[in-house]
Order: sequence, then C-alpha cells, then structure tokens
Amino acid sequence: MSFDGTLTRSSVVLASDGVTNVEEQLRDAVEEFRVDFNRLRQEIGKVVVGQDDTVRNTLVALIAGGHVLLEGVPGLGKTLLVRTLAETLHSRFSRIQFTPDLMPADVIGTNVMLESEGGQRRFDFQPGPIFSNVVLADEINRATPKTQSALLEAMQEHSVTVAGVTHRLPGVFFVMATQNPLEMEGTYPLPEAQLDRFFCKLLVEFPTSEQIETILDRTTELDQPVAEPCLDGERILAMSRLARQIPVADEIRRYGISLIMATHPEQPQSTETTRRYVRYGASPRGAQSLMLAAKIEAILDQRYHVAREDLRRVAPHVLRHRLILNFEGQADGIHPDDILKDILRAA
Repeated sequence: MSFDGTLTRSSVVLASDGVTNVEEQLRDAVEEFRVDFNRLRQEIGKVVVGQDDTVRNTLVALIAGGHVLLEGVPGLGKTLLVRTLAETLHSRFSRIQFTPDLMPADVIGTNVMLESEGGQRRFDFQPGPIFSNVVLADEINRATPKTQSALLEAMQEHSVTVAGVTHRLPGVFFVMATQNPLEMEGTYPLPEAQLDRFFCKLLVEFPTSEQIETILDRTTELDQPVAEPCLDGERILAMSRLARQIPVADEIRRYGISLIMATHPEQPQSTETTRRYVRYGASPRGAQSLMLAAKIEAILDQRYHVAREDLRRVAPHVLRHRLILNFEGQADGIHPDDILKDILRAA
C-alpha cells in the first residue's frame, strides 16, 4: 500500500496465515478511516448540539468530494456547523452572504489593474472568497441566477475562469450552501443544473427540548466549547481515495441503477407515484453520488463491500433535490421524500 492508502500490485503477497498483505492493509486502512471519521464527528459534537445525521452526512459528502445544500429555518446552527467543520480541518474558511446585489466577481474574484513604480500597468487577478477550502454560501437562493451560476464551474471542475484564464482551486474544496424553506419572497430558486452539482441535500431538523437545554448550557455560560483541529486536507484526500476502492458487486450496482431509473416517469422501473408527480428524475451524477455515499457507509459499518442497505440509507438525501416535480406534484404539495419512500418500498 502506498503512503496515501492506495493498494498497489506489488503489495499482493500471500501471508503465512493465508491472508494476503493487501487484505490486512485494507483492514487497517478501513479502521483508520473509521477512527478519523469519528474523531471529526466528536470534535464537531463539542460545539454543535444534536444534528447527528446532518453532521454524519456532511462528512460523507466532504470525503466523497461533493458539496452540501442545507435547508432549515434560521437559528438551527447551519452556519455554526460549517465554521466548526473548517476549524477541525486545518483549513481556510470563507463565508459569502448571498444578497440580490451580489455580483459574480464578488464570489470568484476579478482582474485589477496595478501600476508599478516605473509606470507600467498590468492586470493582476485578485482571488475572491471562493478560493478557500470550506466555503459557506449563506442563503444562496437570495442572489440572482447570474451570481448563483458563478459557482457552477467551481463546484464541478474545482476551477474558475476569468478573462479566459483558468485558476485552480485548493485540493480540498467544499461548498456548503444554506437556504430558508419558509421565506420565499425575494428569493431565486436554484436552477436544476445548480442543484445537481450538490452531492446531497440535508434537511436540518428542529432540536429537542433536551438539546435546547444543552445549547443554552454551552452558549450562555462564560466558558464555551471549542473544536480542535484533528485532520488536514491531505488526510481527507487519502480517505476519499480509499473509499473509491471499496468494491461493488454487479448485482448491487444494477440495484443502484434501478433506483435511479425508478425516478424517471417514462422508465419501466418507475412507480405509480413517480409517473403521476415527477417530470424528470435523477441524473447520472446522482448515480455517482449514490454509489460514493454507499461506499463510505459500508466503511463506517465495518464492511469491505457495498450492500443494498447502504444504497437505501443514502438515497433520500442524495436524490431528493434531483427530482423535478410536474405541475400536479407541486400543486398537491408532494415532497420528493414521499416519492423516494415509494420507490424504496417497491425496489
């Protein structure tokens, strides 16, 4: 195994106990993965109260190299979660407050004319706040579509192009966008192409009475908890490479594909609910996200292969934002999660 956790052909040597070195090294690497993952969760848990599923799924998306769309009412700790995550990763954090007057240059940066002491002038690129490891796009649906689209290239290609010149973003680049589901006045719904760039959409739930009590204890006293850095960008990239090595049986891969096809009303795998309420289903990018998330879930469950249950577990938050409802679905107030539950029951 190489220094980054990648299995190499040269490491395939039969051990005396009948187990290959590769299998032993993979077992050790998977255990290290789980230990580091839980360390991140514990550090974030020092500051963020509750939201266990949200934290877990956020870390899954981070390791998979994706981005997260957080939806929840104000005051539930969405911004706190992103900031705390950045603190645990030895990473650079930027917060972009999306407003109607925000321009693309305010996000990605712009060329500025500089004049030297000799009177010579030249254009110099001044990076915007997107050139960070962890980027919070706060209330992303309040900016105009022109500004929202500034994130498209960055989220997919990990680069931005200004005046014909492409600038690469950091190796670890993670966008967490938030939006308020209640206040829709003065907002611009994210287009389908933008939504598809998000690895998953997480719904932030309201805390319980016990959790609110803990929040008050932590935030209204003199001493407040602080999360300590525990991992760096290189370790996150190594964990991502390891996750991609988890094997998937052909049967399980076909099952994942059938879940994707079932979200399209014109496909034979679709359910009655899909045919009635869905205009367009999940894209191939959704299938990629589904499989990557399932691989990480398998590791966290101490397994070296993907099972059907892994796919079923991650399907709701990976696919819910990729279902485009038709007029009837919107008029009847159908939630994508209801359609996905129907698909999973039939699968």
